[in-house]
Amino acid sequence: MATNRTFTMIKPEAVANGTTGKITDMIIEGGFKIKAMKLKQLSKEEAGEFYAVHKERPFYGELVDYMSSGPIVAMILEKDNAVADFRALIGATDPAEAAEGTIRKKYATSKAENAVHGSDSDENAEIESNFHFDAEEVVG
Repeated sequence: MATNRTFTMIKPEAVANGTTGKITDMIIEGGFKIKAMKLKQLSKEEAGEFYAVHKERPFYGELVDYMSSGPIVAMILEKDNAVADFRALIGATDPAEAAEGTIRKKYATSKAENAVHGSDSDENAEIESNFHFDAEEVVG
């Protein structure tokens, strides 16, 4: 059963490129309510823990380095069918393959630096939200 919350991070290159506000606007215009939001810098250890599922993949080291290279904006979002609707809003991982009008088509610089993270399941949305936020940080 689908839940009504998902997790996202605006990634370091999008924050550095000054597109945080534009991406946030697209999220709100997409019908999502922001339930929690914070700017934070991930340490290499935190990035490694967050992406531990990819530990055996060849890109893991580069991913950890990249995600700890600058500040990110973490958010918990709420909307009916949140995970699937947010995945549609952000578009394909590779911005060259992303649909027109999606966040990644507009703001990603490459497949590796693809502007935003979006949870891929209700279970991961909860795990990822809990990784970045304590219950008292979430509104509503």
